[in-house]
Amino acid sequence: MSPLEAASPHAAGSQNGDGMSKGPQPKIEIEGLGVTFPSSDGDVFEAVRDVSLSVGDGEFVSILGRSGCGKSTLFNAVAGLLRPSAGAVRYEGSVINEQPGHAGYMLQRDHLFPWRTVHDNVVLGLDVLGEDRQVSRERAAALFPRFGLAGFQKLYPSALSGGMRQRAALMRTMLLDRDLLLLDEPFGALDAITRAEMQAWLLEIWEEFRRTIIFITHDVEEAVFLSDRVVIMGGPPGHLLGSVEVDVPRPREYAEAIISSEFVAAKHEILDVIAR
Repeated sequence: MSPLEAASPHAAGSQNGDGMSKGPQPKIEIEGLGVTFPSSDGDVFEAVRDVSLSVGDGEFVSILGRSGCGKSTLFNAVAGLLRPSAGAVRYEGSVINEQPGHAGYMLQRDHLFPWRTVHDNVVLGLDVLGEDRQVSRERAAALFPRFGLAGFQKLYPSALSGGMRQRAALMRTMLLDRDLLLLDEPFGALDAITRAEMQAWLLEIWEEFRRTIIFITHDVEEAVFLSDRVVIMGGPPGHLLGSVEVDVPRPREYAEAIISSEFVAAKHEILDVIAR
């Protein structure tokens, strides 16, 4: 059985107020993270300051905050795409500062190449890694129905709706077989109806494959509906304001979840943290 077909056990450890795990070894552990960038006047811009956070194996955590508060910079550090100015990021106990490759990373834009078919787009990451071409295409073919793209393999991205393009982009990310997925506002450009459909669909995929997901959003309801826990950021410089557990039972149906007392309580708690 491939890693994509195997489900990971869900994290059982509790969290304390600063977002650090009290349970077993976390999948990702961020300790005292700081990130600065040089400015044109010779000074430095502090993008992230003293962030500590852990995410358990199989956990779905959303990072919520307004634009410009350092969410994407934090993601780039977790992905190993930049070296922190302070602190460290650990993946399964090993420091991965400026060492990419351990996570699948999906941005808000789908970044599908218009000259490649949908099938060729979803296996692009495997092609870059040098995987056997025939094997990678067979793996992708088996997943097209599950991702709602059966029959679209030979078409080009221009023939797909916005939601279908995002499904293709997530399928490309999933095919990399990484246990950690970093999703940076993947539904931010979609209309409200399509966005709700994609949120429900993402939860189905997560329940089936149980990857560890860290999800960036600035939408409170999206964060509550999707997550086990919502981490709220402020800034700049980016820093943690608080962490809220979401007790809405799973599996979640959108229409029922958003009117449940647990959903409303979590939303109010998050808004209270932001207000403070």
